[in-house]
Amino acid sequence: MRRRDLLTYGTGAYSFVVLGDKLLAGSPADTPLAPLKPEFDRIAPSDGSRRRSSDPHMTLVNLETDIFVAGGGLSGVCAAISAARAGSKVVLVQDRSRLGGNSSSEVKMHVVGSSCHKGRLGWRETGLIEEFRLDDAVNNPQRCWELWDILLYDKVISEPNITLLLETILCSTDMKGDRIESVTARCDKSEHIYHVKAKVYVDATGDSRLGLEAGAEFRSGRETRSEFNESLAPEVADKETLGSSILFTSQLHRKPMPFSPPKWSRKVTKEDFKYRKVGPENWEYGYWWVEWGGSIDTIRDNERIRFELLAITMGVWDYIKNSGEFPDSANWALNWVGMMPGKRGSRRLVGDHVLTQHDLLKGKFEDAVAIGGWPLDDHPPGGFDRPDLKPNTVIRPDEVYDIPLRTLYSRNVSNLMMAGRNISATHAAFTSARVMATCATIGQAVGSAA
Repeated sequence: MRRRDLLTYGTGAYSFVVLGDKLLAGSPADTPLAPLKPEFDRIAPSDGSRRRSSDPHMTLVNLETDIFVAGGGLSGVCAAISAARAGSKVVLVQDRSRLGGNSSSEVKMHVVGSSCHKGRLGWRETGLIEEFRLDDAVNNPQRCWELWDILLYDKVISEPNITLLLETILCSTDMKGDRIESVTARCDKSEHIYHVKAKVYVDATGDSRLGLEAGAEFRSGRETRSEFNESLAPEVADKETLGSSILFTSQLHRKPMPFSPPKWSRKVTKEDFKYRKVGPENWEYGYWWVEWGGSIDTIRDNERIRFELLAITMGVWDYIKNSGEFPDSANWALNWVGMMPGKRGSRRLVGDHVLTQHDLLKGKFEDAVAIGGWPLDDHPPGGFDRPDLKPNTVIRPDEVYDIPLRTLYSRNVSNLMMAGRNISATHAAFTSARVMATCATIGQAVGSAA
């Protein structure tokens, strides 16, 4: 595809009309859905067509496709749908039971982007993410998180060119020179091992697991300030990054609702809230600044991070309910607490260009295929353990910025692209480009290019 065609197709050449409870998009799968049974038979063949793998209790299934997408967050979903609507066959692998990543009902993080919570009026991402938002506004006015899960599932399985494998983890790659020849993925729930051959592979895992298996060059942590002359960078490079968060939701009842915290909860005091607002305006949804783990390995230490975040969350709610500071909290009660840490930072794959803080503040690119606009939004790696520090440092770009195609493919694995928070960027640039509406536009661009 020529670059001019990619720019047209990948950055928002969709028009929408909302009629009643239907959304008409410029390039959806308009034809009635073909029966899904043949597709289910293909990914779970009958006994007569099975070939046993080296694991005697697993069934080996061979699949061939044009594009393989690892990761079913918003970036992976948009990459898969964009490629499928352009005519490519796609296999999409997601390690959870639902799509959407941090936007799903498992984490419940709001999708933010260039509009900056209405702080930049007139700007909003178009393309697939706008299609999803409009559809959700019409069909899910009650803003039910689980119906958002269903919306994304419906979008994916309604595309006849996509084979969706949920609860399936990427295990390994087979390489030939600088190219990925095939990948192996595993679904223990259905006892299948998938061997998938594709022409182009897209890493939308967030943690760059596909790139890691393929030997792709990556960065992690924070670059030294002198490398790119970034004001957000530390004087000395380190492996620290943004921490993860766990959110909660609560509900107002007509009677007092007591709360007794678990024994392992943090003992939170007023000193913890010097720079963190804990007032009633956020009781219903939770606090993004319940953050922890940026000073350790956000991948390998995930279980410890989960425990610490739950301990902090329970401690914060205990303070709200039982400190005496908030008598109006008497009738409030938790009705959901996340068990899956919403991760911000980990590995970033390296492309032909590394996006920097300067690019976000003034950079324009000939090969621009997506936009971003969220502020550079750095957090202290210590998170909640550093009550003496403000929970974030913000630099607001005057305008939205370009994301070039050269940041979306690996510079040393020739058929590997990346979509999401793991694109080629410094830590400073990542603090803005990581948010989900931006990741969705990146995913759509990658799917179009692939």
